[in-house]
Amino acid sequence: MTDAAWTDAARTDADWLAQQIQAFGAVAGTIHRRRGLHLELTAAQNIPPAVQAATQTIPAGKGMAGLAWSRAAPVQTCDLQTDETGDVRPGARAVNASAAIAVPTFDLQGGVRAVVGLAFAQTDALSETTIAAIETAAARLPE
Repeated sequence: MTDAAWTDAARTDADWLAQQIQAFGAVAGTIHRRRGLHLELTAAQNIPPAVQAATQTIPAGKGMAGLAWSRAAPVQTCDLQTDETGDVRPGARAVNASAAIAVPTFDLQGGVRAVVGLAFAQTDALSETTIAAIETAAARLPE
């Protein structure tokens, strides 16, 4: 992966998300931005309409994005379809993907400002190198 994959050239959340999905070989993704006491869906690609509706607003601690926010750390699963940890909400199984990760990004005060979610076709755990690269990209999510 090249540094060009992590540019801040995207003008909108949807553009930026599409760039990251392509750069990481993901099949779907979301961006949720913190708005007060919840996360608000601001971009989604290859996410079924019903899942978009169900995840329009997310409180801290609910689902992968809400857990990434409350833990201030990435939350991942090897397979959305069979996950039994309780971290994955049942509706997420409607996404045509397997492995997934939700990565928080932080403001200058250290608070979570957004959560970037990427989903992949493979069922393998993401490598530490890939997770670190996704975290680096998420940190460059434009304000």
